[in-house]
Order: sequence, then C-alpha cells, then structure tokens
Amino acid sequence: MGRDFYAILGVGRSATGDELKKAYRKLALKYHPDKAKGSKEEAEKKFKEISEAYDVLSDAEKRKIYDKYGEDGLQAGMGDGSAGFQGANGFHGNFNFRNPEDILREVFGNESPFGSFGGGFSFGGFGASPMDTDMFGGMGGRRSRSSRVSKGEAVIHHLPLSLEELYEGTTKRLKITKRIVDGASGKTVPATKVLTIDVRPGWKKGTKITFPEEGDELPGIVPSDITFVIDEKPHDRFTRNGNDLEVRVNITLKDALCGTTAHIQSIDGRTLDVHLPSVTTPETAKIIHGEGMVFIIGFWKSGVGASGKGR
Repeated sequence: MGRDFYAILGVGRSATGDELKKAYRKLALKYHPDKAKGSKEEAEKKFKEISEAYDVLSDAEKRKIYDKYGEDGLQAGMGDGSAGFQGANGFHGNFNFRNPEDILREVFGNESPFGSFGGGFSFGGFGASPMDTDMFGGMGGRRSRSSRVSKGEAVIHHLPLSLEELYEGTTKRLKITKRIVDGASGKTVPATKVLTIDVRPGWKKGTKITFPEEGDELPGIVPSDITFVIDEKPHDRFTRNGNDLEVRVNITLKDALCGTTAHIQSIDGRTLDVHLPSVTTPETAKIIHGEGMVFIIGFWKSGVGASGKGR
C-alpha cells in the first residue's frame, strides 16, 4: 500500500496547499540533519521522507493519483491521460521524487534557514546531478559549513506566585505574542499562543519551565526557547526556609512566664494549637512536623516553626 504521506506531514486528507507548506516548513526545520538531535542517518531518512511526502501532496496531479492508487500507483505510473498527468510530468512507469534542494528553494525562497543553497543533495532517487554536493555529509559528498542552523537566544520571563500557590499547586495559562512564518507568503506575521504551566506543589523560587522553540520564527534562525522562572511573592505571615515555613508569634509577658497555647493559622487555613512552655524567650522555637511545604519527591510535608516573642 505504500506510505501515508498525510501522516508523515501530520495533516488531514483535506489539507490545503497553505497547510501543507506550513507543515513542511515546520518539519524541515525540525529534522534537517544539521539541526536534528540524535542520529544523522535517521535525520537524513526522515528529512528525505518529508520531502517526498510534500513533493506528492503539493502537486495537484500527483496528489490525485496518490489519493486514488496510493504510493504504489505513483511508482507504477498510474493515472488517466485526460488529466494530462503522464505526459506533463513524464514519469509514466518510472516515477522519481524531486530533489529536496529544489523543494527547499521553492518553499523557503531566498531566505533559506539552512544557509546557502549553493550545495546540493546526493540522495539516491532525488534526481540530483553528478555535480551536486551533499549538504549533510555522510552520503558521499561534503558538508557545507554554511548550512549550519543558528538558534535564537532563550527568552526569559519571571512568573511571580504566592506561597499558597506554591503550597497547593496551580495551573497558569499565559498568553504570549510572537512572530511566526506564514506558510503561504514566507513572511513573518504576528500571532498569539497560550502556554500552560502546571505548577506542582512544593516548587521553589528559581524553578525553570522551558517551552522549546516557542519564540519568534525568523528566516535563517531556529525559534528560541521560552523559559519561565518562578518567583515567590512575599507572604504577610510566613517566611519560607527551604521546605520549612517559619512564623513569629507575639505573646504577652505573662504568657511568656507562665506558658500558653498559641493558635496559629496554617498556610491552608486550618488552625493549629501550639503549646508554649513556661519561661518562653524570644529565641524559643517550636517545630510542628508535617505542616510545612510539600516535598516534590514523595509529596511529604516539612515542618512549620513557631517562635515566641515577649512583649
């Protein structure tokens, strides 16, 4: 049956030309062998497959035959002469995919994100000429130094959260504005997107959440990462010390000498009864286990400390 070119590009069978171009641009940026992480061989294979899928689906006549007969039908040169497909494209019984270099030039125009188009592709079956050189290397050609893809610097945003939000956990939906490459024109246009951050109980100030390549899309540059750094808002009662919560309690001189029970409101609104012994000094500290912040690993709670202060 052959491959599913729609699935390879991640589009539906009713995808428009603009949708196909946008999908190709995104995948080309992701799987270009000079940019993709991991095995170069796997990246080359994936990039070749993406090019073949776009080659077929972006051509009305090729797509018509593919939709009816599948990839095997293309390879066999099926089609009706009335569509002018066989004669116009000249591959009846001997179908060859286009050179990916030509597809890159067609889609990205003169603003190639992969550097100069001076090199070529020497993948078998793409119709590259013997004089073409391999942009990726490892295929019998040479690697073009100018084909390296640069990436924009990470964009840092600070996300202030209350102590209660860090204790309970919360979900933040943040609307960002960035520039993206329009699939049809190849120009950058403004766009908005909502990023969701699931704040886990116990997160601390300085915790970083990164959204890879969600920054501006610019010709010749891989989109930058967007990183949010957690900030902790000052609390009116508690001071955080690691995973412990500290609170100061004011008592009278009589209570400091005779002892008393202090009523402290916990971070989640409950009332904690804390017995303070006789002769309580300003340095006296009382630890209540299990009433502090939540540990991220295991979700154990640390303690809350109460210190007396005479007045």
